[in-house]
Amino acid sequence: MHGRVARGVFRAGAVRVADAEARMMSFFEVVRTRRSVRRFRQEAVPEALVRQVLEAVQWSPSWANTQCWEVIVVRDLERRTALQGTMGRNPAFHAMVQAPVVLVLCAQLGRAGYKMGTPSTRFGDWFMYDLGICTQSLCLAAHSLGLGTVIVGRFEHEQVERLLRVPEGYSVVSMIPLGWQEGETTAPPRRAVEEFIHDELFDGKTR
Repeated sequence: MHGRVARGVFRAGAVRVADAEARMMSFFEVVRTRRSVRRFRQEAVPEALVRQVLEAVQWSPSWANTQCWEVIVVRDLERRTALQGTMGRNPAFHAMVQAPVVLVLCAQLGRAGYKMGTPSTRFGDWFMYDLGICTQSLCLAAHSLGLGTVIVGRFEHEQVERLLRVPEGYSVVSMIPLGWQEGETTAPPRRAVEEFIHDELFDGKTR
């Protein structure tokens, strides 16, 4: 009996993966239609899909290929509930326990943006830039597979670092619930391209 149940679960997961891959969109469609998702169905995400999302992080560009990111994959409900407790009043509060997976993105400090231990630009550590790139890759890959995400940045970072045993020299940057979207979301207003492009010079003047 247990064997039949296990085979049924495996087949259901395989169908989910096949369906998700069949729905993969064009790049610009993915960019235009991805939304922040804050309501999730309490339904498992097949490991194969989680792996594909993480491979998008693997292939993200970074400063001098330093790849300063680390990702903690949190599935345990009790641990997700503890992470939720660090958020206070946050629009994504319920998403932390509704979504079956939370990806916690961490950065190794003093790695990106440095040469011979010295910052290479006026911005110092480049980790936020590189983590932003890999976060975008992750979220777009998830959306292309039919999965929803929301980037959570407002929480007690030090408390999360203690909960997840993040060592010194690394910092938690964001938490990303990952799962199947519940309901629909609408597109927020966007600035027209003409509003933010500047020809040649910022003030648009040629002299």
